[in-house]
Amino acid sequence: MPELPEVETTLRGVRPHLEGQRIVQVTVRNPQLRQPIPPEFAAQVSGQTIGALSRRAKYLLLALERGCLLVHLGMTGSLRITTAATPLRPHDHLELALGSGQRLRFHDPRRFGLVLWLALTPEEALISHPLLCHLGVEPFAAEFSGEHLHALSQRRRVPIKTFLMDGAAVVGVGNIYASESLFLAGIHPARPCNRLNAEEYQRLAAVIPPLLQASIAQGGTTVKDFVREDGQPGYFAQTLRVYGRCGQPCRVCGTLVQELPIGQRASFFCPQCQPV
Repeated sequence: MPELPEVETTLRGVRPHLEGQRIVQVTVRNPQLRQPIPPEFAAQVSGQTIGALSRRAKYLLLALERGCLLVHLGMTGSLRITTAATPLRPHDHLELALGSGQRLRFHDPRRFGLVLWLALTPEEALISHPLLCHLGVEPFAAEFSGEHLHALSQRRRVPIKTFLMDGAAVVGVGNIYASESLFLAGIHPARPCNRLNAEEYQRLAAVIPPLLQASIAQGGTTVKDFVREDGQPGYFAQTLRVYGRCGQPCRVCGTLVQELPIGQRASFFCPQCQPV
């Protein structure tokens, strides 16, 4: 968390405020993120104009004149568009002052997020940077299909939920959406991925993109920390079928939702709708 819908929501929210804007000042208030922001970061970025913004998996790429910024929100990060008069919050670690007078602030209480300056174009970064070059297919891409998942799964024996959360198979399907998609497809999250048949993978591939699109349409899912660029929460949490609903009745059959740890993450499922 944040997962693909929250990152895509962030991208769509900040894009109109950033593209074409010059970065007039960079203020680093706390450089100690997942990878520390180096002292020369402000000088490297200041004065450049922001070009196109894009997303790859859970990463944001901001094209600049002499390279790009690579941003990952970590577990608790968010980007927020503000003005100079907006009071600072604790954990506002980085601020870009724009030519428009607005500010872009990177907020991250747990500091697992990432802001990197790369002397590469976004296109070069996608094929050469170690955080990006090994990522799997996007769930909205034409290449994403049940056949794709089924073929990759045959070399693995991990639970299907773990397989879905592996960015080498499909990107952006984190803990929340893996639980939700498996419920929609009627598949138990602990089943070994190489034991699912082609038809079950077809069901999974059919439900994942609409699920993610529905979350994006509602501004993502706010369980605890995520907020959009305007400081508002995402509202998809109100429509979750199983995630976070242990002990509550299934919205389809009324059976109590159960919780099961898989890969050190909480997994939620309906034992009636998702038999072993």
